[in-house]
Amino acid sequence: MKAKLGISPISWWNDDLVELSDDVSLEDCLRQAAEAGFTGMETGRRFPLDPKELGAILSRFGISVCGGWFSGLLLDGDIEREKERIAAQMTLFKAMKAPCIIYGETARTIQGDRSKPLSTKPKLSEDEIKTYAHKMTAFGEWCAEQGMPLSYHHHMGAVIETEHELDLFMKHSGEGIPLLYDAGHMAFAGGDVLRVIDNHHKRITHVHTKDVRMGVINQLDRTKESFLDAVIKGAFTVPGDGSLDFEAIVKKLASYGYEGWFVVEAEQDPVKAPPLKMAKIGHKELLRVMAAAGYQVVAH
Repeated sequence: MKAKLGISPISWWNDDLVELSDDVSLEDCLRQAAEAGFTGMETGRRFPLDPKELGAILSRFGISVCGGWFSGLLLDGDIEREKERIAAQMTLFKAMKAPCIIYGETARTIQGDRSKPLSTKPKLSEDEIKTYAHKMTAFGEWCAEQGMPLSYHHHMGAVIETEHELDLFMKHSGEGIPLLYDAGHMAFAGGDVLRVIDNHHKRITHVHTKDVRMGVINQLDRTKESFLDAVIKGAFTVPGDGSLDFEAIVKKLASYGYEGWFVVEAEQDPVKAPPLKMAKIGHKELLRVMAAAGYQVVAH
């Protein structure tokens, strides 16, 4: 089985909390990612949207686009509007031969609002999740027909956060909306990270290898502190520096035949956690667990 190792620029600059950003250019970010050993990077706010310009930059560092976030609003919107909103990113990603667009539902989310405690996250009834899941499936099917599939990101602070919410979403949605599996977000939400793989492995098409510091998470006052407060306190980190057993996680994915990208996505304070140092730690740990799980790590 083959695995590809990528990283998110969120280790260098945070799109939701600008103060958690290293003062580095896109070129320096890519140079450091390549130095750490990664061959893919997800997109972020400092990436040019012109395929020729972006392609020229990426090729200098041997990096390819391995995904990127789209702030979806389908929960409260309509499919035709979302088609318009995603069009430019879809064009870019097809040109860059990216594997998918990462769909994050941002309607009603509290993930980017420091005034909203974790306990105030939006909640949906099963009937509401069913309606939403049907819309997401239709939108996902359309995106795949255009040549750029989505991968749905369960996320802290969003409508699909907990293991139970994800189970309901997966129950009522179809194969047209694949799943991004993020162990860090699921652990933060109190879910069983291995059971989620057991239950939903058939739909997993993209993996974020986000680690967590459970000591930080367990000390949070969720009635007062926000998702971004948790990030600032160091809730997230790279594999090999946190609480999760990524060897067990990767072996579980391997047991079901998952192949594709494993992307380090670990937002933290770059002053306290220098991005290049953390990227090297994450890459070293991923190489270890990939070998233990029987993966062959390939460039692209």
